[in-house]
Amino acid sequence: MASELAEKAKEAIIDDDLKLALDLYSRAIELDSTNADYFADRAQANIKLNNFTEAVADANKAIELASSIPKAYLRKGVACMKLEEYHTAKRALEIGASLAQDDSRFTNLIKECDLRIAEDCYDQRKSLAPNVQPSATPASVGSCQKETISSGKPKYRHEYYQKPEEVILTIFAKGIPAENVTVDFGEQILSVNVSGEDTYHFQPRLFGKVLPDRSKYQVLSTKIEIRFVKAEVINWTSLEYCKEITVPQKINVPSAE
Repeated sequence: MASELAEKAKEAIIDDDLKLALDLYSRAIELDSTNADYFADRAQANIKLNNFTEAVADANKAIELASSIPKAYLRKGVACMKLEEYHTAKRALEIGASLAQDDSRFTNLIKECDLRIAEDCYDQRKSLAPNVQPSATPASVGSCQKETISSGKPKYRHEYYQKPEEVILTIFAKGIPAENVTVDFGEQILSVNVSGEDTYHFQPRLFGKVLPDRSKYQVLSTKIEIRFVKAEVINWTSLEYCKEITVPQKINVPSAE
């Protein structure tokens, strides 16, 4: 039954009926949530519908289920590029290229990532400016949240605060084993998964870009503490990206005498 739904979804994509394709893939996944192809193919439908954050989540799930599927890395790379997460995109595309060495799409997209990364580095160096005193900003959560708690109990809640160069997100939950927690840092997408009796999934598109390699998390007895290093020293007016929010002003850190 799941395979029949997936075949109908492929036909719907060919017919450019993308919403139907998305619905059919979702129904197939409900029947068989261990099939990596279904998630990778739903990622394609999400990309075509401009649901880029959802496409990244689907591609990540496909990779988790079967790490040797080139199309999962391709779709993660494409979705991350649409979100301007070029470092994350490049890492995914490089893995995909190693699995499908004859597929020129990976090579072309990696070149485009390199170009965009170089442009971003130039723009960041150009925009740096000192003088305004740094200040911590109180916690505030935007209205564009994507948070899923599968159990009926409100076991999890979160808040954040920021420093000029860092954002600290705290997810309050007691007694969560560290081995049940998975946190994946993208340049602007955070994915938090808690497995076990009270499953939890939180995948926001963050207000600004962060440095994944320098970001970290810690599981404590009463909370999960996640620290992002900002890619730019700007004031985050919310935790999550929203189109309605105006461009923030830079926090200019005073230079040393």
